[in-house]
Amino acid sequence: MRDERFVLASHNRAKLAEMRDILGELGIRVISQAEAGVDVEPEETGATFEENALIKARAVMEASGLPAVADDSGLMVDALGGAPGVYSARYGGGHDRTDAQRNALLLKNLENEEHRRAKFVSVIAVAWPDGREITARGEVHGEIAREERGANGFGYDPLFLLPDGRHMAELSSEEKNSISHRGNALRELKRILTELE
Repeated sequence: MRDERFVLASHNRAKLAEMRDILGELGIRVISQAEAGVDVEPEETGATFEENALIKARAVMEASGLPAVADDSGLMVDALGGAPGVYSARYGGGHDRTDAQRNALLLKNLENEEHRRAKFVSVIAVAWPDGREITARGEVHGEIAREERGANGFGYDPLFLLPDGRHMAELSSEEKNSISHRGNALRELKRILTELE
């Protein structure tokens, strides 16, 4: 695994920094699509987080000729049959909806529900030009609160109530990374990659 380069299948700078931190410990250099000279945004047509992460990783790997890493994540609510799931970023419409609009819709859809169990899920995929592929999954469990709290984070974080009574959006970045679904998936990815060495 030493001196390997992975292209990140995302334009998100925060994800790039996070991937660089974790994978850098394994001697893997994560570069942006711009650094690889590609600009790919495949349509996410998968029915699962695993399928969508692999769609993105494969597309960037094929465009760049380098191994590619991608993630897909979202919120699953038991009372809504696992929704919004893979549609978390476009819940109730397209990507043009705001976090506040998606959170308002979620609360409306749960207003008569007593059981509000939910989980955040993140799946990270790596695709290599030689055909190898791996996925790593991370989850964090909680409930959907009845009102938003906290100014940190984004998306559904202000509504996600952790077992300790705090909302995800009340955590510092360091606290969130230590328990978050993406942090858990990155740690699982690191474990898998270490075993492949």
